[in-house]
Amino acid sequence: MKILRPWYWIAFATLFAVLDQASKAVIEIWLPLHNSMPVAENFNLVHVLNPGAAFSFLADQAGWQRLFLAGIAAFASVFLVVLIVRKPRPIEATAYALILGGAVGNLVDRIVRGAVVDWLDFYFNHWHWPAFNLADVWIVIGAGLLILSGFQQRAVGTVQ
Repeated sequence: MKILRPWYWIAFATLFAVLDQASKAVIEIWLPLHNSMPVAENFNLVHVLNPGAAFSFLADQAGWQRLFLAGIAAFASVFLVVLIVRKPRPIEATAYALILGGAVGNLVDRIVRGAVVDWLDFYFNHWHWPAFNLADVWIVIGAGLLILSGFQQRAVGTVQ
């Protein structure tokens, strides 16, 4: 199996961050802040700013979380680049690239806007999942791939 060079994975991560930022730019232009637009049953496009972490965790704090969360994202980004440079298996490299792209996408928001632009709103009746964005999607998919990778390693380890 051919292992791609680290810069390929970093290029993929950059692409994921750019797609996230482009989607947020479209929402900012197209949909005024604090507005929503129904798209399908149980799904709206919204335009909200989240000063907190995933699923609005810490969003109601006094503002200290901006620097704290930006620092965590910056540290995680450097750590993920180090993991990519170590030439992991393709499934792990894909996961790291997705997580890195998502972390950078949300880090740019925190630096530029002071909060993350969220725009995907899924709900059932009156129960709403907290709004999120493509960066969050990349991070969740990447985490899922890492979990899958762990199961694959375990399965291979038990067969040998």
